[in-house]
Amino acid sequence: MYEAVLLTILISLAFCFTNGFQDASTIAATFIASRSATPRQGIIFVTLFNVIGALLGGTAVVLTISGFLAGGDGPEMVLVILSGILAATAWNIVTWWWGLPSSSTHGLIGGLIGAGMAHGGPAGINWGITDLLSPSPHMSGVSGVIIFLVVSVLLGLAGGYMMRSLSRLALRNAKRRVNRLVVRLNWCSTALMAFYNGANDSQKQLGIIALVLFYSGLVPVFSIPLWARVLCAALLGAGTLLGGWRIMTTLGRRIFRIEPVHSFDSQVSSGTILAVSTLAGAPVSSSHIISASVIGVGAAENPKKVRWRVGREIVTVMVLTIPATIIVAYGAASLLFSFMR
Repeated sequence: MYEAVLLTILISLAFCFTNGFQDASTIAATFIASRSATPRQGIIFVTLFNVIGALLGGTAVVLTISGFLAGGDGPEMVLVILSGILAATAWNIVTWWWGLPSSSTHGLIGGLIGAGMAHGGPAGINWGITDLLSPSPHMSGVSGVIIFLVVSVLLGLAGGYMMRSLSRLALRNAKRRVNRLVVRLNWCSTALMAFYNGANDSQKQLGIIALVLFYSGLVPVFSIPLWARVLCAALLGAGTLLGGWRIMTTLGRRIFRIEPVHSFDSQVSSGTILAVSTLAGAPVSSSHIISASVIGVGAAENPKKVRWRVGREIVTVMVLTIPATIIVAYGAASLLFSFMR
């Protein structure tokens, strides 16, 4: 069993790295494409605040992730988590290769659902439907998180559209030198976005590592070790530095031509949604929220200049992620359990 624990932790750390070049790279995309920063400046700046967010971002999202699975003993649950994280990591690598902003969060949720169902059927998952339908509804289990994922993307689209509409109204008589102020504000909004992205994304992997340690009996209570938080922060930063250029090209250049004010509008709307979600303990997709906000900004600016085909590709990946990772994780878990028997 300890070999499975070690393998699960190692793959979780690898997943954190892929999370860096998937989700974290989307933050730098508009910042760099708008020429508010050079590529080197932008990547280093985003990486710095991603790491700070991962180190100081709290545990609310960890507690949400830890409540997805129901039932089962220690060794079996370790294999369930191993299968789920394998599926999510594989999906991250495939979508990165195609340069499409995919969601590490969607992939992880789909992976845990598929693996949990292979182990215990529908009863192996905490769906959380009862909590949603209670007199005082609250987010608990998979269903609440999925609803929040969908709502957060719609808010990103609407927020980007509204921010662009408001900024265009506010700057209608401004002179070109106002761009200097907008660029400075972009640095502030990017720092906010990167901090909460690091906080939200790292907690998903920390939740997986804490669960594995708890189910294996290596720790007496569910808790996050300091070494795990430091390693996740470092790997999230490394992924941002080394692997995000494909995704940045898609978001920064292929949807529409982004100017500093467009980047600011997208960052403010997306950063606000990410901050609220992280504080509420909701694991959300930074890449999908930012992608939606960029499309919203472009639609408000000039719908004719938006390359809607790219938007359709992003939406397609968004819709396919959870079903695809459910299938992959279900198959992986079924194979592992058959070997055990």
